Amino acid sequence: MLTAGIVGLPNVGKSTLFNALVANAKATAANFPFCTIEPNTGIVAVPDERLKVLSNISNSAQTVPTRMEFVDIAGLVKGASQGEGLGNQFLSHIRAVDAIVHVVRCFENDDIIHVAGSVDPIRDIDIINLELILADLAQIERRLDRTRKLARNNKEAQAEVDVLEKLVAVLNAGKPARQYNFTDEEAELVKGLELLTNKPIIYAANVSEDDLATGNSYVEQVREVAAKENAKVVIVSAQVESELVELSEEERTDFLESLGVKEGGLKSLIRATYELLGLRTYFTSGPKETRAWTIIAGMLAPQAAGVIHSDFERGFIRAETVAYEDLVATGAMNAAKEKGLVRSEGKEYIVQEGDVLLFRFNV
Repeated sequence: MLTAGIVGLPNVGKSTLFNALVANAKATAANFPFCTIEPNTGIVAVPDERLKVLSNISNSAQTVPTRMEFVDIAGLVKGASQGEGLGNQFLSHIRAVDAIVHVVRCFENDDIIHVAGSVDPIRDIDIINLELILADLAQIERRLDRTRKLARNNKEAQAEVDVLEKLVAVLNAGKPARQYNFTDEEAELVKGLELLTNKPIIYAANVSEDDLATGNSYVEQVREVAAKENAKVVIVSAQVESELVELSEEERTDFLESLGVKEGGLKSLIRATYELLGLRTYFTSGPKETRAWTIIAGMLAPQAAGVIHSDFERGFIRAETVAYEDLVATGAMNAAKEKGLVRSEGKEYIVQEGDVLLFRFNV
């Protein structure tokens, strides 16, 4: 299961957001820096309206969404790369995740202390990004010291030195490693470093409930920064999400409508993070259950079958496949078969987003 780490300065709403993401999470949300020290981990369901539709078509006894993991990482401060605020420990937690959700404070509230004394999204983003860049530079320099010695008699080591030196130039220019256009060979050479600034990122602009529908000038500042990195921005309100957790489904709908939105920002954040990680969903559906399964984009049918069980991959024969839209349009699997919309695909088939699959295999 791939993971996304929630990062940001102290008191920007990370733990409140995490608690809303994982309703039974044990993260502490408090009005002082470093209330989160050890990372809290939670598994969340990926919202997908298609599940309910498929479940109704198959008259399924249960519906099971796909899931992903979020990690609430303690707030970073200026100097984290030199160990300020237990920075080295917190940075190691970020290194372990697959993607970053950077929460940025975009609301005014005199009752909630800002670690820098004022609300300034661009400054806050720069503080975090600079600390990640400095941490990567330190790691690369250590690696270069060792690799340059090997490069005298080793072509692969020299290739690694070349790409590391290019990355040093990018980082020294204040840019994250993800803005460097890696070749496949270069990406493989530095993969083991797990560079912090090479991880894909989403900016979560945390606003007050009044700004959830429209955003505000602070959100626009975040968007300006994100545009330069080709990153995505999602507007969320930790305040609203913490209240939604306590409401029934009907009450949630009414509350959100009163704010001028159809859904809370967390659903958008989960979906955006899922896509950022290069994940795709396929479905299995029948009377017993309708279930969503997570695969990595580009997976072949046997690999997708292996997500269910390794025996499915080893004994794979074929996959009976129908696109979600075709199944919904016909209203039943038999009707889809009659119209020739159900295909038999072999081992080389690349599973597509939204495929509804039935695997045939030898035990």
